[in-house]
Amino acid sequence: MISRIDLRGDALPEGGALRDLLPRADFDVTAALEKVRPICEDVHHRGDAALIDFAAKFDGVRLEQVRVPAAALTAALEQLDPAVRAALEESIRRARIVHREQRRTTKVTQVVPGGTVAEKWVPVDRVGIYAPGGRSVYPSSVIMGVVPAQEAGVESIALASPAQAEFDGLPHPTILAACVLLGIDEVYAAGGATAVAMFAYGTESCLPANLVVGPGNIWVAAAKRYFTGIIGIDAEAGPTEIAVLADETADPVHVAADLISQAEHDPLAAAVLVTDSAELAAAVEKELEPQVAAAKHREERITPALNGRQSAIVLVENIEDGLAVVNAYGAEHLEIQTRDAAAVAEKVRNAGAVFVGPWSPVSLGDYCAGSNHVLPTGGCACHSSGLSVQSFLRGIHIVDYTRDALAEVTHHVVTLAEAEDLPAHGAALKARFDWKVPS
Repeated sequence: MISRIDLRGDALPEGGALRDLLPRADFDVTAALEKVRPICEDVHHRGDAALIDFAAKFDGVRLEQVRVPAAALTAALEQLDPAVRAALEESIRRARIVHREQRRTTKVTQVVPGGTVAEKWVPVDRVGIYAPGGRSVYPSSVIMGVVPAQEAGVESIALASPAQAEFDGLPHPTILAACVLLGIDEVYAAGGATAVAMFAYGTESCLPANLVVGPGNIWVAAAKRYFTGIIGIDAEAGPTEIAVLADETADPVHVAADLISQAEHDPLAAAVLVTDSAELAAAVEKELEPQVAAAKHREERITPALNGRQSAIVLVENIEDGLAVVNAYGAEHLEIQTRDAAAVAEKVRNAGAVFVGPWSPVSLGDYCAGSNHVLPTGGCACHSSGLSVQSFLRGIHIVDYTRDALAEVTHHVVTLAEAEDLPAHGAALKARFDWKVPS
């Protein structure tokens, strides 16, 4: 059901050589880019009419309008299962606790007497948030996008999610209800690349955004790449990933269940166990069989994901080698199920989020830990972070020098300007003083 990679014995290779040994899904954004280009440009030129036509083509429903009416939002919340509402409200509450602590404040640094550099943090003006609606419905992704944007102080927030034929062309009602609970009333029935194009270019009904965030499929990732430089993006999210670093103390029932929980998302989802225990590896393999057999999405998602080249059990000599492997892999979600898990977790350098010990499973982070589940995939955790308040802020330096402070450093500025053959830079300072080269 899941392959093995044995890295025991010889010393582990380093850098790219180690990364090349590890499982990863095929996810060719470059190839998808050429297919989304005409879609994006059609939205650019025809606006809402193009969005309506693409909803008919891709979602099987002919829309009367792209923006969701206020009455539909109200009805979605009124009809929401009370238990689901309570769970969403608790998820929102916990996310606000965590993200509120991420707020940045202006810091003023005195460089020299009379010379300061301050850094103030300013939210982007307008954000477009995407909530997927393909194989599953993700109201949790609405929370993960909206809460940090609101806590950052973004004043204009719009959300898009695919039109659903089952719901008369509206996004899924749980998506709509989550928007109402968060105070978001600007919602659009638009999916995939068309939603990203709508936010990038704007249409008759939707103003353009400065930044687009949220997970999605390969077409969303390709559209984000297409608009890089035109709008800000959070990341080109690929298929979801879980890596579990475990030793003989881990419970194979827990490990198998956690691997399956991510495989449930998509046939390309990655489930990787890294362990120094051959006994645990065998026990997890054995445990996967009955748990997969009992799972709802075993045929179309879980089994293909576990059988795919992106999933494997990786055997290592010891936990130190295991750390080298998971740091090279850079998982979106990394569980540490080892002896002294907190100490091991401190040594992790590359991961979207780390889940420590047997009582902090990835599923908790997906919904109610308070952390954000919009995380870097495909090894991008080695250079990128998950969504946070910081994602919606821009740092602006404010330079404030007195006459004396500028005079004191002018000769250095002139010297460096002339070294770079940019004498007008130096002249801009000389013009302020009866300046001569100091003796």
